[in-house]
Amino acid sequence: MVVGRIIGWVLISCAVVVLAAELLRYFQTGDYRVIAAGQLWFDLHRGSLNLAQAVIQRYLYPVLWDAGVAPLLQLPAWAVLGLPGLLLAWLCRARPPRRRWLTD
Repeated sequence: MVVGRIIGWVLISCAVVVLAAELLRYFQTGDYRVIAAGQLWFDLHRGSLNLAQAVIQRYLYPVLWDAGVAPLLQLPAWAVLGLPGLLLAWLCRARPPRRRWLTD
């Protein structure tokens, strides 16, 4: 559970950084432009993006890339990172121990 919580918070932190970069660009230029998840991945490591596409299309299922992954990569990067991060952080949150009522 701790690992899931850490991964969730890392994803949330990355989403905040991407959103801050979008807002910073907006304040500098006056033009708000969304950073798409695919563009962020391409900018960070284009080789792995090309490899992922090749593996999915050749070895898994070609329609999976066109119908599933490609639309996901067109969404805002802060949403693609933040929503799974929030879900992981919430599902793996620390819960108080349950009280057990003893019956005599």
